[in-house]
Amino acid sequence: MAVARHGVAIAAFKFLLLISPLAIVVVLSVVVGSLMVVLFGYTSDQKAIAITKDQVKAHLLAVRLYRDQIPVVMSSYGKILRGTGRYLKLSFKPLLWVIVPITLLMVQVDRYLGAAPLPPNLPFLLTVHLTGQTSDALNDVTLVLPPEIAMTAPPVHVPAENAIVWRLVASKEGKYDVKIAAAGQSAAKTVRVGSDLARISTVRLRGQFWERMFSSAEPALPENFPVDSISINYPDRDIEIAGYGMNWIWPFFILSMVAGFIFKEIRGIRI
Repeated sequence: MAVARHGVAIAAFKFLLLISPLAIVVVLSVVVGSLMVVLFGYTSDQKAIAITKDQVKAHLLAVRLYRDQIPVVMSSYGKILRGTGRYLKLSFKPLLWVIVPITLLMVQVDRYLGAAPLPPNLPFLLTVHLTGQTSDALNDVTLVLPPEIAMTAPPVHVPAENAIVWRLVASKEGKYDVKIAAAGQSAAKTVRVGSDLARISTVRLRGQFWERMFSSAEPALPENFPVDSISINYPDRDIEIAGYGMNWIWPFFILSMVAGFIFKEIRGIRI
């Protein structure tokens, strides 16, 4: 019986680790911080960085020791600037190896931790921006809803922004497709409703490759479709720490830096 309870406790802990945003941030921060240091160490010239940093420290010490000798101080300042430039040059390539994969990872994580699914039975807004500039184009757009989602107010046309806004509400949790029809064509936007840790895309875009890379988790809208974007006002997801809610990026940044510093000291890597 004791073994069974122990097994249940371990399973419960693993389950909480998987669904708790804070637990995910902590584990991810430690892993990423450690990997950043290792990657920097393998892709950098550690010997040259150590020599450069020691030379800069020596020139800084010379400024303090010979502060009454202006020529020595000015020469040391020049060597400090050259040493700093050399250090930045040595660090640039390894930083690229670190920053690029970390940025792509953060984009993916933000799709789970940046926003929360829509609560059931609470209104939300769906906004469509069109490519055309006429009121006829706005009047031509229709919305096709699944049975679980209902419209709670007539659509609002915003000619100045070439947009239409619908107020909707979902009756129960789930993943749904809302279809937008215009000019004889249609495209769907995924709607996530519930309280689980879901992959959320706040907007679906037409074209705009780089913006889609960072802000959308859905395929591009068809090129000949007269809609630029379909967006939903998902609520932000806050990570609760000591009673304060904050975006996940802040604890991730702090914890990954702390983990990286600790791992750097353990492995003896110069940064």
